[in-house]
Amino acid sequence: MGRKKKDVKDKKNNESIIVNNDRKAARERSFWSDKTVKWDKLDNTANLFPVIVSETVSNVYRISVTLKNDIDPEILQKAVDKVLPYFDVFNAKLKKGIFWYYFETNQKPAPRVKPENTYPCLYIDPYTNNDYHFRVTYFEKRINLEIFHVLTDGHGAFMFLKEITYQYLRYKEEVFADKKIQVISDEASLDKEDSYIKNYKKSAKKGYKTKKAVIIKGEKLPAGHFGIIHGYIPVHEIKAVAKSYGVTINQYLIGTMTYAIYKDYLKGCPSKSPISTCVPVNLRPYFDSNTTKNFFIFVSAVFQPEKDNYTFEEVLHIIADGLKEQINKDNLERLFSYNVSSELNKVIRFVPRIIKNIAMKSIYKTSARANTTTITNMGQFNVADEYKEFIDKFHVVLSMSKGQNMKGGICSFGDTLVYSISSAVRETSIQKAFFRQMVKDGINVTIESNGVYYE
Repeated sequence: MGRKKKDVKDKKNNESIIVNNDRKAARERSFWSDKTVKWDKLDNTANLFPVIVSETVSNVYRISVTLKNDIDPEILQKAVDKVLPYFDVFNAKLKKGIFWYYFETNQKPAPRVKPENTYPCLYIDPYTNNDYHFRVTYFEKRINLEIFHVLTDGHGAFMFLKEITYQYLRYKEEVFADKKIQVISDEASLDKEDSYIKNYKKSAKKGYKTKKAVIIKGEKLPAGHFGIIHGYIPVHEIKAVAKSYGVTINQYLIGTMTYAIYKDYLKGCPSKSPISTCVPVNLRPYFDSNTTKNFFIFVSAVFQPEKDNYTFEEVLHIIADGLKEQINKDNLERLFSYNVSSELNKVIRFVPRIIKNIAMKSIYKTSARANTTTITNMGQFNVADEYKEFIDKFHVVLSMSKGQNMKGGICSFGDTLVYSISSAVRETSIQKAFFRQMVKDGINVTIESNGVYYE
């Protein structure tokens, strides 16, 4: 009897050592225990996306990685199949409840990897995609991950794409022969907490203004078409230029786009409506979070042209000062807490989902008119050292939304920053004005297009 107790005690001690000292084993233990969870709530931001999604407003964005060699689709499928079960946020289907939408574990096989044969960021139909809300496609050396925003933001998407890429390279490259059985890297996060709820503070003050902004209009590209221009920019050059103006790289890029719209679209004239840029801010660094769910908030970079012929520096510093004033922990907390307060309101919580949808659509239509464009900067993409030699670059591409016919997605890898401008308008003069200002500032820019504008 005493021997049996000792054996049990030793077994428990060994398990404790594994949990405390072997991060990978602990991660896998957590994964298998979590498989019993059959449903999950949407985070605060995600609640909006099922309400406003349509075939024309997809709320789908793309993060892609370009490797040094052509993609093998069978190996890519194998990598997706292997990685997906570990990411509960992606391994889910969307369901309609009486009061809210919710997620349920998706028991179907992973969506099939397909060659890219459509324009980016189109609507994801779950009924033809095994009930999943993401897709993986490939083109030559590039792997594309497209995600319905209901699942996660760019941070969570990059985490998922990075793990798929790692697993693909383990299968594909001989140098990783001894790592083929590994699935999730030590740097990956599988955290699925709702960081909005966790960090919520009571707030009654409305966080957003809804003044109608300048809307970029023009001849539309054919239905389903999507124009993209990528600008490749040396990080060290743009960093030096931004520093010379006394602003950050992000402030420089947003200010330059604002100036391009002002000079090219408004012709340098006063306007009753402001040029307003919606700027998503990753909240994780401010609130010690590593969740794979959505955890971001929007701020607005606003320029109100009240006179003729503002200089570039005037516009740039108006934008920079406005962003500096807004991007701080206290203000960001106030903004998302206002949103969460509505979700937690006891009266609103028990209003039927159909009625909530009507109210949310109305609020969205009003707020959509308050922005000219959206620019998201995902910052520096970092990968483990052993995989760097196989990776060439990354891209971030945003889809159109109501009232916004042009958007920008930014990311960096190594010493190359990629600014991707997506547009539903045929005219490209704003894009040209944007990049010309950079060249004028001494930055070397290489341009690439998906060819839509020349059809």
